Amino acid sequence: MMKAQVFRGVNQLSYEDVPIPTLDADEVLVEVEVVGLGREDLARIRYPLYSPPRIFGHQIAGKIAAVGDLVEDWSLGQRVAVMPHVPCFRCHYCLSGKFSLCKTYQDITTTSGFIPSGGGFAQYVKVPGHMVRNGGLIDVPERVSLEPASFLYPVNCCLKAIKKAKVSAGQIIFVAGAGPRGLLAILLLKYFGVRSVVVDCHPHRLDKALQVGAEAAFLASDRDLHTKVNYLSSGLGVDGSLLSISNELTYSQALDCTRKGGKILVFSEFSDYSITINPNLLYRREIDLLGSHGADFQLQSQAIDILFNQRIDVELLISDRYPLEDLPKAVDRIAKVVPDTYKILLYPQDVR
Repeated sequence: MMKAQVFRGVNQLSYEDVPIPTLDADEVLVEVEVVGLGREDLARIRYPLYSPPRIFGHQIAGKIAAVGDLVEDWSLGQRVAVMPHVPCFRCHYCLSGKFSLCKTYQDITTTSGFIPSGGGFAQYVKVPGHMVRNGGLIDVPERVSLEPASFLYPVNCCLKAIKKAKVSAGQIIFVAGAGPRGLLAILLLKYFGVRSVVVDCHPHRLDKALQVGAEAAFLASDRDLHTKVNYLSSGLGVDGSLLSISNELTYSQALDCTRKGGKILVFSEFSDYSITINPNLLYRREIDLLGSHGADFQLQSQAIDILFNQRIDVELLISDRYPLEDLPKAVDRIAKVVPDTYKILLYPQDVR
């Protein structure tokens, strides 16, 4: 048996004993050393999006605890980061480079029991054979701590968003939201030589955005936001906007601050299920409205290089560490946007 946080309903997490997953011949069992808590996890726990019971958690790093008889190239004790989704590489979406729309990508994931849902909020997680064979396990060099290794999936997702927006060195980009995802985007933008202007509704997050590399940071309530962004961008407006927090206000501000011919890219769920879009503004100003969800396996080698060779310092984003038993406290802390809380990591092997 092992300890796990089982989702039993909206805002109902049960820290309980569940069976350690059994392996088929082509599968791998990973002992979860650290798992990141993401906004997706918060939404899945706090809203009626999924039927219980499930075990969530998808930003996983750990050590291989067991391998199936047919598994090659992976050995006991090997340190790994785990990708929660791997596409089929053969369907229409994969062949057109839209991997996150692949049915295999969406349907097959790691599991610690019940309906496969990530499974990182447990002491052990099973990696299906398809994922073992096709890049779902990534060897972590000894020089790299497992804490930053757990960022591999979010780094890939943010890298995908930046690439899709066709951001290039010397440009200036508007970033809505200075939570963990927005801060990670700022780190990557700085690495690529891009200037970023950040807005957030929480004053304490503006200093953090500046610390990790933003050129300027403003409150979302700033009535002079447009004027200040125009000044920074020589009167033209920003080259593009990345919405890591998506709602009516951030979309409106992005549209207001983005120059003619620019791009607005959404890479988070909208908290408002509907917004008012004037298509004439997009048409007349030739603004591209884009969406980016999930990871891009064409970018995996670059994501690994950036993370494992410390091109960016993701440890700047880690603010809180909890044993898995305290997952409800961690969820509550994120939901309340507690000052100085950014990225939360959980430790399943820290059993009290």
